[in-house]
Amino acid sequence: MSNYDYAVVAIYLCFISSIGLIFRKFNKDSSDFFRGGGNILWWLVGATAFMSQFSAWTFTGAASKAYTDGTLVMVIFVGNGIGYFMAYLWAAARFRQMRVVTPMEGIRERFGRANEQFFTWIWIPIGVFYAGIWLNAVSKFVSVVFGMEMTLTVVVVGLVVLFVASLGGSWAIAASDFMQMLILMSISIVIAFLAIGAVGDGSFLTGLTRFTDRLPANHLDWTAILRPEIVYLWVFAAVVKQFCTICNMNDSHRFLYAKDSRNARKAALLSAILFFVGPIIWFVPPMAAAILYPDLSVIPELSRLGARVTDGAYVAIALRTMPVGMIGLMVTAIFAATMSSMDTGLNKTAGIFLRNFYKPILRKQASEREYLVVGRVVSIFFGILVILCALIIETIPDFGLFDVMMLFSSMVAIPFVIPLIWAIIIKRSPSWSGWSTVIVGLLVSVFSSSYLNPETVRKLIGLDSPFAPQERDEYLFFTSLILNVVVASLWFLGTCLFARKDGELAREQSAFWDRTRQPVIADPEASRAMDRAQLTTLSRMCIPYGSFVMLLCVVPNPLAGRLCFVFAGGMIVVIGLILRHAAKKIVIPLAEAVTGRVKETVSTN
Repeated sequence: MSNYDYAVVAIYLCFISSIGLIFRKFNKDSSDFFRGGGNILWWLVGATAFMSQFSAWTFTGAASKAYTDGTLVMVIFVGNGIGYFMAYLWAAARFRQMRVVTPMEGIRERFGRANEQFFTWIWIPIGVFYAGIWLNAVSKFVSVVFGMEMTLTVVVVGLVVLFVASLGGSWAIAASDFMQMLILMSISIVIAFLAIGAVGDGSFLTGLTRFTDRLPANHLDWTAILRPEIVYLWVFAAVVKQFCTICNMNDSHRFLYAKDSRNARKAALLSAILFFVGPIIWFVPPMAAAILYPDLSVIPELSRLGARVTDGAYVAIALRTMPVGMIGLMVTAIFAATMSSMDTGLNKTAGIFLRNFYKPILRKQASEREYLVVGRVVSIFFGILVILCALIIETIPDFGLFDVMMLFSSMVAIPFVIPLIWAIIIKRSPSWSGWSTVIVGLLVSVFSSSYLNPETVRKLIGLDSPFAPQERDEYLFFTSLILNVVVASLWFLGTCLFARKDGELAREQSAFWDRTRQPVIADPEASRAMDRAQLTTLSRMCIPYGSFVMLLCVVPNPLAGRLCFVFAGGMIVVIGLILRHAAKKIVIPLAEAVTGRVKETVSTN
């Protein structure tokens, strides 16, 4: 990297850190800190929902899969799009209408207090492990670009992300997610353009014609390496997994930010569109790397990755094609992806600890100021645990980041969310249905990974020969996921036969369903000041930063390289101008002050 690249990274980190300081004034209590007081507009919520499903893993672990198997990896992200579209049609508004600050408060009202504590303490280690995977992914990327030793990189990057994540709560997270989404998408488009140009020896049009012709056979024909039965089961399992990890009560937190039901639905639709379009852009570079560099081990910068050299496929093509100064922007885009996932995860986990354990169990009568301070302290504590987890993941032998993420999701995360999907479909269930379904699902995971004979599965799906070594990870993934979904669902539905129609839990469940059927409608008179504040503040961040990126066109580069900066920065400036125009259309009387609260009304329909 050049001095220009280092300067770009330094300015970016200062810019993102300033967001936390700017939005601290928006936090008046723990509800503001952990969900923006339920006042955030749809385009901010949509950006947070999109970026919370996104991390540097996309550019390392998933890019590795794209390098080796091509378009197959896109199924995961299309599955995200399907999940968010289903949320738009069905779940997003219902989640917002729970009218809670954290997902666990909704679980308490649906299943009872014992389940609140059970799911709280099961989720915390799951959330920490996910964040550890994301941190490991971005550290792997930074290790290659900066030439740093991996352990040191994990610690340094983890501390940087922790500092940014713990500053301004959910308001800062939503704002930074929006800015980082703009940075990520603009730079991703540029890198995809340059990658195709590299395939065409500098000509984009030539690269387009050569790209599909020179791709390895399995990049477009998924059955070239894996047998069709395995491919179909893997695709089905991947789509189901992504749906499950979006449309469940635990992951409802992204929609709790929205100022009303309508904004929650629009946020889900925005995320769906981004996930349908994004994979086409993100995975062109690693697939181009498969054409240009069939053996990545020959690239000196990737030597630090050892046996996991394919995790550096995206980095390889970027380092070879990007103009001076833009590598720094690429680093900021990768930082953006992981910081968005980690800060959202840390905020959610800290909020759950505070609102569902510290407040109801330890300090019921504490002040909101104490809750805010404890929330920040807990965020820092969990951030340190994430760093330790990322270091442990690096020691796991024989598994790439893609395999670690997919297997963990299918064996641990899916058992956790299955009862939380059925909980918003089935109206009544006994109090023990939630926690018992999780335990049954975890036992199924142990059985499928340790005791289920692969030969039994092979014969069941009609394969003529044993699983090949390259099919092992796919077999473990789809077997554990499908068994978990089927067995855990049957268990939950079976428990509903024992649900009582009277008693305290039945009354709480009836109240829960009555509330979720009533739309949250923000009072436009009460919300316009806060709406304008969001639009104005974000426009004031977009326009200066986009202008800075455009000014990088003065860095010595060929004309094409200079135009890359103009395009990337211009996208951000245009969005800033649109936001400023929208803010000016909101007229606020001089006597009206920003209250920080949106008055909610309930539809009588």
